[in-house]
Amino acid sequence: MSANSRMTIATHVLTWMSLDRKNNEVATSERIAGSVNTNPVVIRRCLGDLRKAGLVGSKRGAGAGWILKREPEEITLLEVYLAVEGEGPFAMHHTPPNADCPVGFGIQPTLQQVYSSLEQQMQQQLARTTIADMLQGVLAQREPSAYSL
Repeated sequence: MSANSRMTIATHVLTWMSLDRKNNEVATSERIAGSVNTNPVVIRRCLGDLRKAGLVGSKRGAGAGWILKREPEEITLLEVYLAVEGEGPFAMHHTPPNADCPVGFGIQPTLQQVYSSLEQQMQQQLARTTIADMLQGVLAQREPSAYSL
């Protein structure tokens, strides 16, 4: 079992695009992929999901690339999460447990209550955090002279 990284990649992508916007540049999937350290195809798939959610758009012609559709201060991590995550962070096993077992009988509804509460708390935190907050945190991790990639 591996963790789903779509949210992490999408946040990285939008934070990179926020930095590009600040520098009056347009992001390309190749440059973003270099930062994320993944294949540009992965980035293009992610950008497609973000475009469907109205968070990014593409610019054609000279200076072609990807741009944020809104200010970084207006894009919350909750919007990013909802754009790229098909299901919540927790899922039940694909086969139901043994209903004749005393634990198997009640584990799913009990876990579902816990998971629902956790997801609600997580979404509240994501709604309070913007892409601008992410960029500020990222830039605070480096020396001021080290901003160019």
